[in-house]
Amino acid sequence: MVEALITVRPARLEDASEIAATHDAAWRDAYRGVIPGRELERMVARRGAAWWRNAIRRGSRLMVLDFDESVCGYVSYGRNRVPSLPFSGEIFELYLAPEFQGVGFGRRMFDAARRDLAEHGLQSTLVWALADNERAVGFYRRMGGRIVRGARERFGDETRDRVAFGFDRP
Repeated sequence: MVEALITVRPARLEDASEIAATHDAAWRDAYRGVIPGRELERMVARRGAAWWRNAIRRGSRLMVLDFDESVCGYVSYGRNRVPSLPFSGEIFELYLAPEFQGVGFGRRMFDAARRDLAEHGLQSTLVWALADNERAVGFYRRMGGRIVRGARERFGDETRDRVAFGFDRP
């Protein structure tokens, strides 16, 4: 019998390279054909290990999915950045390496981030997703989110629709 330890835990400085690799793989998988190629490459390139080390040093709320001592997902979150929407917390990013998607790990990270937000007095949560990212939109609907706002986001010369999902108390 093979056993693997799977945990969702706060990110550590030594995780930065693996978070960067997860970010790279997850973003290329999620956004290829959604975000224009040149813009996607620029966005991925900006988030190397040094960027993630700085985020961890600054105290960003960032947790990782640790699968048998390897980082295969991450979630970043904090206070809602859109004061006109009546949600106190926000999940900024939640990504898994492609080979770890579809088996419940996203739900584990989502729930862990929402619990941590609630423990810090942020009871309701907002999450933005590109409307063309069908997996993300489906995921947040399955998590119980309701669309509370739409917006447009520019990627170079092109724009894409995005939607905000609202979640009440966990």
